[in-house]
Amino acid sequence: MRAKRESVRRQEPGPGQESVWDYPRPPRVEARSERVVVRLGGQVVADTTAAYRVLETSHPPVWYLPRTAFAEGALQPASGTSMCEYKGRARYVDVVGGGARASSAGWTYPSPWAGYEVLVDHVALYPGRMDSCEIDGEVVQAQEGDFYGGWITASVVGPFKGAPGTMGW
Repeated sequence: MRAKRESVRRQEPGPGQESVWDYPRPPRVEARSERVVVRLGGQVVADTTAAYRVLETSHPPVWYLPRTAFAEGALQPASGTSMCEYKGRARYVDVVGGGARASSAGWTYPSPWAGYEVLVDHVALYPGRMDSCEIDGEVVQAQEGDFYGGWITASVVGPFKGAPGTMGW
């Protein structure tokens, strides 16, 4: 395991960039004011300038949007839960828009653990399951893999956990 970890090389951030390897563990939550727009089925399903992003070592930021940013009926309960060692138990939601349904494409923490209370009534999305997710007009790239929901933009550099062979980092 040690040899794998040592083989991971942090990309040096350029001007205006940050390295995910400088993010903390446990994760940090930051309030953000960039405009976040999410589309599904050709329709805007969420639009906000009041999001949070969660920053965790080796992961692109995960953006949490307030439930009030979503179009009426865009979020529907889905089956399944998962556990985060820092934030607690997550519940999943389907996202619906423009006649499309993205199953279990988002998650929320109804009762997050201490330090993450601001995430109540906020929803994170897997950007790869949406038509597009934008931050201030920049279309984000989805983090590889099905486990994490990071949003990759030109302002973050990796390497990023999530791709095959990275689970041991």
